[in-house]
Amino acid sequence: MQLPFLKIGDLVASVPIIQGGMGIGVSLSKLASAVANEGGIGTISGVQIGFREPDFETNTNAANIRGLKKEIKKARELSPNGILGVNIMVAINNYKDMVTAAVEEKVNLIVSGAGLPTELPGMTKESKTKIAPIVSSGKAAAIIAKMWDRKYDYAPDMVIVEGPEAGGHLGFSLEQLTEETKPKLVDLVKDVIQAIKPFEDKYNKTIPVIAAGGIYNGSDIAEYLKAGAAGVQMATRFVATEECDADIKYKEAYINAKQQDIQLVKSPAGLPGRAIGNAFVKKTEAGKQPVQRCYDCLKTCEPATTPYCISQALIEAVKGNIENGLIFVGSSAHKLDKITTVKELISELIHETKLALE
Repeated sequence: MQLPFLKIGDLVASVPIIQGGMGIGVSLSKLASAVANEGGIGTISGVQIGFREPDFETNTNAANIRGLKKEIKKARELSPNGILGVNIMVAINNYKDMVTAAVEEKVNLIVSGAGLPTELPGMTKESKTKIAPIVSSGKAAAIIAKMWDRKYDYAPDMVIVEGPEAGGHLGFSLEQLTEETKPKLVDLVKDVIQAIKPFEDKYNKTIPVIAAGGIYNGSDIAEYLKAGAAGVQMATRFVATEECDADIKYKEAYINAKQQDIQLVKSPAGLPGRAIGNAFVKKTEAGKQPVQRCYDCLKTCEPATTPYCISQALIEAVKGNIENGLIFVGSSAHKLDKITTVKELISELIHETKLALE
């Protein structure tokens, strides 16, 4: 049997898998293009993407814009016909500049979370770039869709529903993330499908809903397809691939992680996050880590009171300084036991999904 294609307007992915954006520098052109070449959707993370640029410390915004454009160009060279996306967090201070840069490079898709992307349609009009908010509830999906409808006469091209088992920043409070009150992703997916139905009807377009957070294998993928999702977003599995843009030590940290090593952390972004509990996390729990330089990256961050600099923490990790950096992971990271290739991983996921659907 053939898995359902993922259709986002005139974009058609033959594999209904989106590789989630992972920053800083974990999913860049190498990983995104490899996924796109296998028929999925590859996503570059836009957050502090210019960290390797020579003037990043002194001219951060320009370095990030340049870095983003370079990575989109590289990904397009490596995957001329694939579907490429960029994940741009609403919470960053240079949000509009980064969206504009992505549109100028004619990226296929912009995914936005960590806040409500209320003005995104105004930044992408007159372009072919599709736009998709990341939400954690039907209520949030409806709020965004109503705002876009009223202000821009536009409906989302796709909606990603990120549940409580995701890696990185989570759209839930710490109270909501306890075992007793934690919402189930399958229920969230169904709520979002219902919430966006009126906008599908009004605009006479299909708005695919994508399940994300803690999805590990083909059995998981099949569960969400059966629940009505048009596809899934996966991030953690793609870290343990040869094509992942992070240092090998970063990938090995995932493979060596045990279930008890994965924990919730507080982030300067004002959201809880899920990460590996390493020496860095223990230090932040023990007290505030001095911020040596502020990159002015997050709208929510106050340098005088922030527990640590998240930019520096994520950059250290992706470079391989794993004990002195922050390593975001999804809740299933402890299941990983080897590094594979994107081709082998997607082939395995397709096979498992087909078996589960049969």
